[in-house]
Amino acid sequence: MQRHIGVHMSDDEMKTVAPADEVAFRSPVPTQMVSNGEYNPIPQTEKQAQVEALIKEMADTQAKRHGMDRRTFLATNAGMATAFLAMNKVFGPVFDVTEAEAGDMEMSDYRRSQLAGQFIFDDQTHFIRDDFKQEGLLGLTKWAVGAKVNPRINEAPMTLARYKMDNYLKEIFLDSDTKMSLLSGAPFDDPSWWLLSNDAIQNACRAVNKMAGSTRMLGHTVITPKYPNWMDEVARGIETLKPVSWKSYTIGDPFGPSKYAWRLDDEKLMYPFYEKAIKSGINTICIHKGLMPRDYEKAFAGTWESATVSDVGKAAKDWPGMNFVIYHSALRPWLADAPDREMADFEKNSYIQWSTDLARIPEKFGVNNVYAEIGTSFASTAVTNPKFAAAFIGQLVNLMGPERVVWGTDSVWYGSPQWQIEAMRRLEIPDEMMKQQKWKTRLGGANSEVKQKIFGLNAAHLYGLDMKVAQGPAFTADKLAAIKAEYLAMGGDTGRSNAAYGYVAKKTTA
Repeated sequence: MQRHIGVHMSDDEMKTVAPADEVAFRSPVPTQMVSNGEYNPIPQTEKQAQVEALIKEMADTQAKRHGMDRRTFLATNAGMATAFLAMNKVFGPVFDVTEAEAGDMEMSDYRRSQLAGQFIFDDQTHFIRDDFKQEGLLGLTKWAVGAKVNPRINEAPMTLARYKMDNYLKEIFLDSDTKMSLLSGAPFDDPSWWLLSNDAIQNACRAVNKMAGSTRMLGHTVITPKYPNWMDEVARGIETLKPVSWKSYTIGDPFGPSKYAWRLDDEKLMYPFYEKAIKSGINTICIHKGLMPRDYEKAFAGTWESATVSDVGKAAKDWPGMNFVIYHSALRPWLADAPDREMADFEKNSYIQWSTDLARIPEKFGVNNVYAEIGTSFASTAVTNPKFAAAFIGQLVNLMGPERVVWGTDSVWYGSPQWQIEAMRRLEIPDEMMKQQKWKTRLGGANSEVKQKIFGLNAAHLYGLDMKVAQGPAFTADKLAAIKAEYLAMGGDTGRSNAAYGYVAKKTTA
């Protein structure tokens, strides 16, 4: 079955998805699962359709009270609260939100202002180089309106500019409460598909930090095990580029299958790298795991095993001085077809495909150097079945420890990460789940100790940040803060873009 260029999905599977900007309703929080091309999105569920209808009904009422139209209301903080309130009414009380907050502009704005200074470090972000020509990447834009998060998506031209640096800075630093980001890249067997070179990553970081007058962006160096002379780039990274961490894909090519798939515990291939990395002081590696397409066993025959975490435990135990950050928490991917059934399976056996395998590694192997990053996985679960999102995050926190869960959003593919930030701020593990799973650690309030660790403190520890600086005046007094203040004063927050970009399943008729 032929794969569609730029995505995991086949040509036949591509016929089942639609551009997000073909979907009329825009919500501040997605009401449909959306894919970035690395996995198959499922159609809008019955409960998601109920949420959408309820958001419309509630927003119409509130908008009329405030003398505005529905779209304008849904762009406000009260509009976002309304979306979470609707989700609670359909899925059960998972998000911390009240009727009063949804109906009171001043209350919702005050809550947002009180949390605006929260230290949030986004451990997985992307944009593309200016000369990137692969128009196939535009398929990611389908996450925008179809994800129901962008009231103004049609104002942005359908060009690759959506994924470039200017829009990245706006979406992440102006339209969200993110304070710092880690800029990443990805290797492809076809060199023309590389999003950013390693030099471009570091040049971007230097440019942004110089403009801001403080450290706002850090960068990876992408490594390509099994490529000819790949260790030469490692040496150049250490000597010249000086990244804060390494990034790679054990499956070789994100959209594969690839001839360069490999394992973290390959002693001949990887152990000399770990030795060199630790000696250099750049001792953190971020690895893409999980997010396989529905037909992964056929489409990635011979290589899909590299997307599991079967290679993590031994490598982590053999190299305690190396930190292994597992992107997407290795979710495989969640919700292939039946979210309610998978939730029932978790309640029965406490197992989430591949993610639970990751969560069990610290105890099983006696290690403390394995971390779970939640980009894309949290976004998808939070909007499809919030109770499952609570299970997903709750298991990571309770089995691995709250100090080993790292915030990431995979933006700018998904546009501004503000709704994801709000979802995490409001998320709590239901009482019955805590009791059933015999968990001890709750997530707590919007600025709880656990959520502070997830949002930024864990990444700060990994990357050696001075938290007195990170949580001090730097992010309120630098040039980027001044730009944001001017942007908000001009009404940027009122009509902010909630854009996100990806694939949504076409609606079907009975």
